[in-house]
Amino acid sequence: MKRKLLSLLVMMAAAQVATAGVTDKMLADDATTPGDVLTWGIGTQGQRYSPLTGINEKDINRLTPVWAMSFGGEKQRGQESQPLIYNGKMFVTASYSRIFALDAKTGKKLWKYEHRLPEGIMPCCDVVNRGAALYDNLVIFGTLDAQIIALDQDTGKIVWKDKIADYQAGYSYTAAPLVVDGLVITGNSGGEFGVVGEVQARDAKTGKIVWTRPTVEGHMGYLNGKENGISGTLNATWPGETWKTGGGSTWLGGSYDPTTGLAYFGTSNPGPWNSHVRQGDNLFTASTVAINVKDGKIAWHYQGTPNDGWDFDGVNEFITFDMNGKRMGAKADRNGYFYVIDAKSGKLENAFPFVTKTTWATGIDLKTGRPNFVPDNRPGDPTAPDADGKKGKAVFAAPGFLGGKNQMPMAYSPKTGLFYVPSNEWGMEIWNEPITYKKGAAFLGAGFTIKPLYDDYIGSLRAIDPKTGKIAWEIKNEAPLWGGVLVAGDLVFWGTPEGYLKAADAKTGKEVWKFQTGSGVVAPPVTWTQDGEQYLSVVSGWGGAVPLWGGEVAKKVNFLEQGGTVWTFKVMK
Repeated sequence: MKRKLLSLLVMMAAAQVATAGVTDKMLADDATTPGDVLTWGIGTQGQRYSPLTGINEKDINRLTPVWAMSFGGEKQRGQESQPLIYNGKMFVTASYSRIFALDAKTGKKLWKYEHRLPEGIMPCCDVVNRGAALYDNLVIFGTLDAQIIALDQDTGKIVWKDKIADYQAGYSYTAAPLVVDGLVITGNSGGEFGVVGEVQARDAKTGKIVWTRPTVEGHMGYLNGKENGISGTLNATWPGETWKTGGGSTWLGGSYDPTTGLAYFGTSNPGPWNSHVRQGDNLFTASTVAINVKDGKIAWHYQGTPNDGWDFDGVNEFITFDMNGKRMGAKADRNGYFYVIDAKSGKLENAFPFVTKTTWATGIDLKTGRPNFVPDNRPGDPTAPDADGKKGKAVFAAPGFLGGKNQMPMAYSPKTGLFYVPSNEWGMEIWNEPITYKKGAAFLGAGFTIKPLYDDYIGSLRAIDPKTGKIAWEIKNEAPLWGGVLVAGDLVFWGTPEGYLKAADAKTGKEVWKFQTGSGVVAPPVTWTQDGEQYLSVVSGWGGAVPLWGGEVAKKVNFLEQGGTVWTFKVMK
C-alpha cells in the first residue's frame, strides 16, 4: 500500500512539473538548459549557442531526418520562423500569421491556429513571422495586422489578444516577442509607411499594457496609463513636423541581459528615405536603444547611421557577451559595420567593416562614435538647383539597402570567442524623389536597383573576432544568405537559399555536412535534447525580402521554389 501511494505521489509530482508552465527563471536559464528551447535566440541574450555535443564532427555523417511536417495549403512564401520546444511540444509559426503545435519527437500536428487577416494589410517585406514566445501555459505571437495573441499551449484556444497598432496606417508585426519578468515586450513593423516605432510591454498573463516607449524623438511614453516623458527632445534632431511620421520601427524584436536589466531593440530607417526633407540625426532611428524593463525609459542609445539616406536601418539584433571582463554587446549592422558596445553604458568600444565594400563612410570615429561620411555618396536632393525636381543625383552605394546583414540572426560561441555572421556583398544604384505623406501609403521618396558586387558569390558566412575585427574564416555562397545561424558545441549550422542546411567546424570553417531541404532556408536552426537524444530542427521555405526587392539579385535566384516544411534530424545509431 505504501509503495502504491509513493508511486502515485511521484506521478502526481511529475504531472505538476510537466504542467507547471514556463517561468521567469526558466526563461533566464534557457541558454544553459538544452532540454528545451524557450526563447527566440536560445536565451534572452540572443547568442544562439547550445552546449550540446551529441551532434559532432565524428558522428555527423549519420545525422538523418527523423520527421518533416508541411505547413500545407497554398500559403507558402517566406518561412523565417525559429521553433520553440517545451514539454515535448514544438511551437512554430508560419507565413500569413499561422502557428502550429507539434509533437517534437514525431512531428504529429497537435493543433493549428490560423489568424484571420483583414483585407489591406501592408507588410513591406513578405508575409513572414519569425517566431513565438512562451510564458506560463501560453504561447504568444504577433500577426501581420499588428495584433498580439496568447494561446493555450495545450489547446490552441485564445486566452487573450490585443492590438499593437493600426494596420490601416501601415503598421504590421513580424517579430518574435520577448518575455522578461512577466512582461511580454514587442516592437512594431512598418518603417516604409511613415509609422512611428515603439516598444510596448504587457502583462504576459493578461495582455494588459504596462508601458510604451516610442523610438522616434518627440513622442510620449506611458507607464501604467500615465505620461512617462517624451523620447528625446522635441525637434532636437528632426525639423518641423517630420518626427510625426518618422519611421524607426522595431521590427526584429529585442534581446535582454539580466546583468544590466536592459532590453535592447534596434530601430529601422527614418521616414521617408529621402534624407533631404529631414535634416538632422533623426533620433532614435537607425539605432540600438537600451530600455529599462521596469519603467520603459531609455537608458542609452547608439546611432549607427545618423540621417540615414540609404535605408540602412539599424534594427539588427544586439547580442550581449563577456569580453575582457566586461559585459559587451555586438551588432552587425545593415550599413556594413560591426559594432562592439558596452552593454551597460552604451559606450562604443570598437567598430569595423565586416563586408568588403562600404562606400557611404570611410570608417567609424571611435572617439565620437559617428561615421566618417562620404558626402558625394549620399543620394542627391531632387529639389537642388542642378536637379529637375523629379529625380535627384543617383549614386552607387554599398552595401545595398538589404544590408551587409539583414533579418537573419548571427550567433556567438563562448568557446571560440567568435561571432558567426551571415553576410552579403551587394550594392545599389539609389536616387531620391519628391514625396508627401499619405496615411497607409508607401513613404519612400527614393528609387533603387540592387546589384551584386561579385560574379562568383553574394553570400558569405564569416567567423569574426570582435576584439580585432579580423575574419577567422569564411564560406562563400553564390546566392545571398538570408537564414540565421546556430552554434552547437563545436559545429556551426546555417541554411542557404539553394535549399541546403549546412554544418561546419566552428574553429576552422571546414564544411562537414549538408542536407537538401527542397526549398530555400531563410530561418535559424535550433537544437535540443529529448529522452537522451539530441535533435536539430529548421524551417525551410524560400521567400522574404530578396525575391520582392532584390533587383538584379532577385533575377539570379528566381528559379528557387517556395515551400513550408519543418525538418527535424538526429544522429542515427
